[in-house]
Order: sequence, then structure tokens, then C-alpha cells
Amino acid sequence: MSESLLEVEGLAGGYGASQVLFGVSFSVPARGTVAVLGRNGAGKTTLLRTLLGFLTPTAGTVRLRGRDVTGASPAAMVRDGVGYMPQERVVFPTLTVEENLRLGAAARPKGERASIDEAYALFPKLADRRRQRAGTMSGGERKMVGLARALLGRPELLVLDEPTEGVWHGVVDEILDALRAYADRAAILIVEQHLDLALELADTALVLQRGEIVMSGRPAQLRDDQRFLAYLTP
Repeated sequence: MSESLLEVEGLAGGYGASQVLFGVSFSVPARGTVAVLGRNGAGKTTLLRTLLGFLTPTAGTVRLRGRDVTGASPAAMVRDGVGYMPQERVVFPTLTVEENLRLGAAARPKGERASIDEAYALFPKLADRRRQRAGTMSGGERKMVGLARALLGRPELLVLDEPTEGVWHGVVDEILDALRAYADRAAILIVEQHLDLALELADTALVLQRGEIVMSGRPAQLRDDQRFLAYLTP
């Protein structure tokens, strides 16, 4: 694991008067994958949305490359090298596959933009669907488009919320391979309900319960701890 790219200290927040996060602290290195695990309702998506500026934190600090970005807007975070694939609404449904991908490539300065052929090389199925409207695709296919679009922006930090939810196993393998390759040169922060996949991909995992981190460590260490599955079992 390398030097920290993202540092989160004492982050608290939620929705109006309903507090969901309570003093969350962790870091994400410049390369590799950190997985956030927890039961439904543990605060995982709220954590990502607060980090990315969709929700305003009530306390705590978020630093990117050592610079305070607490409460920065989602657009500012994207300009600062953070990519995001949400759990839902992963594509622009009225646009074609290729139009969605072009939007991802446009996230980089013009001279640094990736070719959308990179996305087709990563997910060959998309090349055959390039003129299809993304909203008419299956859930798994939309996830592929959303991930490919995020990767084309070449973010230094890629934030993913349930990238394999509703995806059949063949596509899951393709997504896993793509993320492994990307983590060799960038940072990934992922929320993933598929426990085995998350632990296979992650260098470090965090367990969130009721808005607090109750465990953290390398996957092998967590598996050996009897508390681990108890925290994740409904």
C-alpha cells in the first residue's frame, strides 16, 4: 500500500436532523483498493455521498492529496480527479452507449482524453451496442457502461457504489478483472455487497455498523476474526 491519497477524519453527517455517520476516519492509498462493508442501512452509501459533496457533513475533514476538500461540490471533486459510479442511475438513459462513453472521456482535459476504444477493448460487448440507447439495456449491461464511462475519465480515485449489484456472474468476472487492472495504477474506494468479491479485490476492508467503523484491516485478518461475519449478518 502506498502513501494516502484520501484522508477522512471524524466525518459525521446524514439527512437533515437524521444523523447517519458518527466520526468516521480512514484513509485510501494512492494505489490499491479499499472496500467498505456493512449491512443494509449501515451508512455505506451515505458515506460515499458525503465524501463526494452530494451531502454536507456536519463535522470532520476530508483531504485529497493533503488538501482540505470538505464539502466541495461533486463537480469540483470530478475536476480534482475523483470518479464516481453510483448504485443507481449509472447511465444517461436517453443517450446511446457511445454518447455515454464520450461524456466519460470528456472528464479529462482535451489533450489527455482517453479514446473510447479503450472502453470497447475492456468490455467488447459494448462495441456491438454502441448505437443502442443505454436505457434499453439490461441492468448488468448498464453497469458495464457506467464503469467504462468512469474509467475513461482516468480518475486518480474511483469511487464505486455496488458495481456488481444485479449483474450476472459472467459480467461480474469482467468487472473484477477491469478493477484489478485499474487498482495497479490508481485508487479505488468500493462499496460492495458481494462479500467474496469485495475481499478478493480489496487490499484493506472497513466494516461500517450504524455509521461507525467497527473493524478494519486486510481481508485475511478480518476473515480470521470471529466478529467479522457477525457484523455483516442481518
